[in-house]
Amino acid sequence: MSHSPRPATPPSGLRTALVGTIALISAIMLVGCTTVPIDTGDVPADDTAALRSGPRTATLATPDIVPVATDVRPGPDADRIIALDRNGTLGSTVFALGLGDHVVARDRSTTFPSAEPLPVVTESGHAINPERVLAQNPTVVLVTDEATPPGAVDQLRAARIRVAVMPSERSIASNDQLIRTVADALGVPDAGEKLVRRTDRQIAEAKSHIPDPSGDPTIGFLYIRGEHLVLLAGPDSGADDLISALGGRDAGTAAGLDAAFTQVSAETMIKAAPDVLLVMTQGAESVGGIDGVLALPVVALTPAGRNRRIVTMDETQILMFGPDTGLVLDALAKSIYA
Repeated sequence: MSHSPRPATPPSGLRTALVGTIALISAIMLVGCTTVPIDTGDVPADDTAALRSGPRTATLATPDIVPVATDVRPGPDADRIIALDRNGTLGSTVFALGLGDHVVARDRSTTFPSAEPLPVVTESGHAINPERVLAQNPTVVLVTDEATPPGAVDQLRAARIRVAVMPSERSIASNDQLIRTVADALGVPDAGEKLVRRTDRQIAEAKSHIPDPSGDPTIGFLYIRGEHLVLLAGPDSGADDLISALGGRDAGTAAGLDAAFTQVSAETMIKAAPDVLLVMTQGAESVGGIDGVLALPVVALTPAGRNRRIVTMDETQILMFGPDTGLVLDALAKSIYA
């Protein structure tokens, strides 16, 4: 799973996660900042000839969501839809199902062109504003099981609004089921199956463009918000799943991290030894761009830093997962491999 500056939205896990999102800042902060003392040593020589050197920006061919069909009619009580989550995945899925004309509001992460004109009904931390939601007179609201603040969903249901709660997990493995669950909630299961087939085909096509063997590069996902908040993704972040699909090893997992996102030291990054670093575009901008990322102590002495292998991608795409997963994989693969 993008135009004008977007609100911060870290990975869900994103996919957002990305993959998680930047309400994610609060979610990530709950994970805590853990660092592990690590013996430093010489950075190993780089032998990853299959990788591109120098920074790249991964972009999709089109920033907008392409509907799988244009003649889709929603089921009962689904003619006025609001889809809310921190990654924008639910909104992108609704539009990809062909129901964009029935969406009446959006969250802060749903920012592709066809959705941008819609009113925003979430706060800066992705918390649902029930009054804003009710003002749009929806007939169904899609949320995740991480919806905040506590009581927001109950308030919507008390107003006799149908609320469908979706899982917050974002990964390639859970992607098909998420699409089907959204489609079923909106009464369009046939469109859901059609979208699953298209998404799976695009994922397979993207994987076919990855060198085989890939060289098993170590790839890290850094969540950056200024030079004092640098988190390395690890297990169950969503980024680990994305990296595996890209033919790499997740740097955070390889370094022994046990949390989805962990504040890291230069020593931790030397141990992780990422060959490539993935960074949200907005995160890179928060430290002055690519040169600012490369100047960070946690980056400078890694193989990725020495070879300037920084791949940036918009935060509303890189960990969103959902219907554009294959397109995101393809854009990243073309930026990583020569």
